[in-house]
Amino acid sequence: MAEQLPATIKQVWVIGALLNALGWLALAAALWVAHGWWAWPLWLVAIALALAVLHPLVHLVLIPYRYAFWRYQITTDAVYLKKGAIFRKEEALPITRIQNVTLEAGPVLAHYHLQAVSIETASTKHEIDGVTPAVAAQLRDQIMQLAMEARDEA
Repeated sequence: MAEQLPATIKQVWVIGALLNALGWLALAAALWVAHGWWAWPLWLVAIALALAVLHPLVHLVLIPYRYAFWRYQITTDAVYLKKGAIFRKEEALPITRIQNVTLEAGPVLAHYHLQAVSIETASTKHEIDGVTPAVAAQLRDQIMQLAMEARDEA
């Protein structure tokens, strides 16, 4: 059965969208300064300001849908990740291909007592956005145990 992320991940995503807005505002401010010093076109500032509003707004609106569709499942054969509200994406990471599992928690995730589980193969990196530390440790141990068993059988 596929597992859902904890509800507190929605607050992390909100903060991410707001930080994104701050980034666009910083870019708009830099473009405003460039306009004053080097007479850069003012429409660049307008575009950055529009993106400072629209880009985070789209992310904020999609948070309930993103949460509703984000799932993960660990089986003896693969790690399955499902995500996407509009553009749905389903991935199956074969256990035999998994090389490393890392637990990560930046300041925002740590504040909400969550950790991201990063699953690496030889060529890609996939992430379970945020689970509780106990679940993260259990997932790491389970995935690595399955990967080692799969290698021993091969």
